[in-house]
Amino acid sequence: MSTAPSTWTRTASYVAAIDIGGTKIAGGLVGADGALHHQVERPTRAGAEDPDQVFAAVAEVVALLADDPRWAGVDRVGVGSAGPVDIAAGTVSPVNIRAWRGFPVVARIRGLPQVAGLPTVLGGDAVAMTAAEHWRGAARGFANALCVVVSTGVGAGLVLDGRVYPGPTGNAGHLGHITVDLDGEPCPCGSRGCLERVASGTAIASWALARGWRPATAGAPGDATFGAAEVAAAARAGDPIATAAFDRAGRALAAGIAATATLVELDVAVLGGGVLRAGELLLDPLRRHLTSYATLPFTRHIAVRAAELGTDAGLIGAAALALES
Repeated sequence: MSTAPSTWTRTASYVAAIDIGGTKIAGGLVGADGALHHQVERPTRAGAEDPDQVFAAVAEVVALLADDPRWAGVDRVGVGSAGPVDIAAGTVSPVNIRAWRGFPVVARIRGLPQVAGLPTVLGGDAVAMTAAEHWRGAARGFANALCVVVSTGVGAGLVLDGRVYPGPTGNAGHLGHITVDLDGEPCPCGSRGCLERVASGTAIASWALARGWRPATAGAPGDATFGAAEVAAAARAGDPIATAAFDRAGRALAAGIAATATLVELDVAVLGGGVLRAGELLLDPLRRHLTSYATLPFTRHIAVRAAELGTDAGLIGAAALALES
């Protein structure tokens, strides 16, 4: 294990952290030690046609945070958002929030009366998770890390030489859209055979359904509620198709992690997100296949760990990005 240098100036009493997702917008006051205080949330209103209706939920979250006496100790704001994001422009275009395309979220938050121009830092949700796990979680103490979120999609972020590396627009390390199958399915991103089309929760369930697996609970086979959790339950019960679906996903993730390690030399890969509730059903084949893909001497030592911060990672990571900035 290599030790990451401490590069942050943690002088703030609290950071106001905001985590914007397709389902909910969460807020919290995060201490300089990474402890999460006074968490609140509001529904995202993702179906709204008016971008201001969506932003109203963000404003409500900020107002709720500002009602807490500890708000007086806030001297910066960190925002993590579903993407794509553009941290240079301060804009977001979340796939699941159709009213926000190039939405100037940083400028709008800075314009709220409670914020009054406080420094406001934006990052993508996977980059925020990376910052959180490097600060307080499973990537702590490692100088070079890849943190992967496996959910309805696959996102990731990088830590290089002890610092989170978001890239110029905030999208560096976007592992979900590297090609792992040259003849694979077309991806909505415009490419084909993307990792996300193999290893996401949606992809795991779709592959299993296409090969005859059916969930034990009632409902239409294509119902969105039948995701990776149902496939995992079947795999634990010994279903061969379900087991193969997780093996396939683990193999694709292993190929993506090994390719990244070949480019930038990693110490650890940390995996989180809803699909990781499957635990060793995914991690065991991933580790096994990694030995076949990470074969160069400088890639063989990569540790694979489960993320530790769970649903708090978005807020803690948004605060970490603000502190590092």
